[in-house]
Amino acid sequence: MKILYAGTPSVAVPPLAHLAERPGTEVVAVLTRTDAPVGRKKVLTPSPVAQEAQERGLPVLKANRIDAELTERIRGLGADVAAVVAYGALVPRAALDAVPHGWINLHFSLLPQWRGAAPVQRALMAGDTVVGASTFLLEAGLDTGPVVGTMTDELRPEDTAGTVLERLSRTAAPLLADSLRAVVEGTARPTAQQGEVSLAPKLTAEDGRVRWMDPAVAVVHQVRGVTPEPGAWTRLDGRRLKLERVVARPDERELAPGECVLRGDAVLVGTGSYAVQLTTVQPAGKKIMDAAAWARGRSTEDEVVFE
Repeated sequence: MKILYAGTPSVAVPPLAHLAERPGTEVVAVLTRTDAPVGRKKVLTPSPVAQEAQERGLPVLKANRIDAELTERIRGLGADVAAVVAYGALVPRAALDAVPHGWINLHFSLLPQWRGAAPVQRALMAGDTVVGASTFLLEAGLDTGPVVGTMTDELRPEDTAGTVLERLSRTAAPLLADSLRAVVEGTARPTAQQGEVSLAPKLTAEDGRVRWMDPAVAVVHQVRGVTPEPGAWTRLDGRRLKLERVVARPDERELAPGECVLRGDAVLVGTGSYAVQLTTVQPAGKKIMDAAAWARGRSTEDEVVFE
């Protein structure tokens, strides 16, 4: 089975590695987005998928848009089927038709839930307790094609969007490989998506701003969903303070929304219901530090109220 693999970020690396090492499969080429500026110095850097492909000696095609010329190159690869994992660009109809058995997308949700660019992040922010992955036949619509296979995974108390995506990228890799094989061999039975549709648009920095008037449970879900990207944050004295995991403290109910106090080793912040406890913080221009150490470093006379 000859496969064209399309993907870009680190979450797309484990499925590529699995396909490259799976007996009976051959990755004939890897399609990824062009090099992007990384870090403060904005150094042009190949995508994680491009780096993995290069290390494995696989041919790499780099493009942010699949045009007519690239479509013809894809047609000439001789791939039986194409696999897509977070490539980051639309695949036009001509390119879909350029591969005999079509394109199979691995999406990290139980479709039709959370169609879009940030399914795991939106699921955590909504308070879902079960996440999963689906493989489906790519078509013109946004994650609307018929489903080939699914798998589920229960969330763990310490999970963030980052840990869930890392885990699913590994555990769902065999699902993708099996789906590709079934489609090529004609044993797949794709089924139309059924159930309530929910959308998962790409997160922005504003999605990470904590709303202290919200109930504590909502704050916990929000922080989990935006960690590590775009990151949770609040404002203090007009400057941004980044937050990592927060813990619900239903035993602490007297603090006003945004009011922050240090009690023993616990840094507590009021919400619209009860308090949450901060674990680590990152003041502007500084490194991540323990929340209690940060609080002790401030003047004890200062009243701390997050904006």
